[in-house]
Amino acid sequence: MQTDINNPSTWAKHRKKLCDDCYADCCTMPVEVRIADLIRMEVADTFESQEPLKKIAKRLKKEGIVEHFNNKSEIFTLVRMSNCDCLYLDTQTRKCKIYDKRPDTCRNHPKIGPRPGFCAYNKNT
Repeated sequence: MQTDINNPSTWAKHRKKLCDDCYADCCTMPVEVRIADLIRMEVADTFESQEPLKKIAKRLKKEGIVEHFNNKSEIFTLVRMSNCDCLYLDTQTRKCKIYDKRPDTCRNHPKIGPRPGFCAYNKNT
């Protein structure tokens, strides 16, 4: 059966080393982050975090890092490239360019998400 990123019932049970030869389809899903993630990613700093988050969102939208901000939940959504890849996914290696600084959403995948414990594994060919 073919994996469909939009159909979690087609996803594979996650296990260690599965990411080693994966095409990183999970990195095409929208990434929601909070201010702490943006600080870890070094696109905002702790001093700036004292400002209204709406102001930070405006700056990050202008810089092409954030595509949406929900003021009520204080969640930012990162920009994706035209092919839906995460802004921080290397197009050649299919590896995260900020892996050590990646947001909690990515750190916790696939423990949380549309189908906890499963991932949209697609063998890198």
